[in-house]
Amino acid sequence: MKSFKTLLLSATLTTAATAGLLFVGQSKASAATTYTVATGDTLSTIAQKFAGNTDLVNQIATTNNIQDINMIFVGEQLTIDTDQTATPVQTTTPVVVAQPAAVQTPAPVVQAQPAVQAAPVQQTAAVAPTTSSAKEWIAQKESGGSYSVRNGQMIGRYQLTASYLNGDYSAANQDRVADQYVTSRYGSWDAAKSFWLSNGWY
Repeated sequence: MKSFKTLLLSATLTTAATAGLLFVGQSKASAATTYTVATGDTLSTIAQKFAGNTDLVNQIATTNNIQDINMIFVGEQLTIDTDQTATPVQTTTPVVVAQPAAVQTPAPVVQAQPAVQAAPVQQTAAVAPTTSSAKEWIAQKESGGSYSVRNGQMIGRYQLTASYLNGDYSAANQDRVADQYVTSRYGSWDAAKSFWLSNGWY
């Protein structure tokens, strides 16, 4: 009985060892992959499929006795040694689309409006004061102070011609025109009086 158990144990260990060796052998065998060349394949594209780069081109050529690395045939079966390769990578690389940077809208440019220049104020000739004593003195000399007196072409309190008065013989217009006349000709009623004293008219 003991002998039978010993034989049985020995057989079991031998079987286990053999299975282990077979397992190791199968694992080793699975490292090499057989690849069938398809239309459009090159050694470069095949290397890309298995390693993600072209580093395996020469290795594949050597393993499969390929003399010209640029000449392989559709349907040809190649042995790829994956022990020396990385895990096959995807042939297409995900495209990462960069998100456009947020565009900052520039602040609107506000153009300064040119300053509006006020229309120049026309300076009117200064009107001699109507309360001037020299003005009253000339009025008395010329017409006795009357707005309605006439002496030939001379009309009114300051004895101005009709062209000066422009047909308006009112008292207000006579005063206004007389002030403008004296200011433009003499600068003041006092200067007009001085001229009158020297010449008998102004």
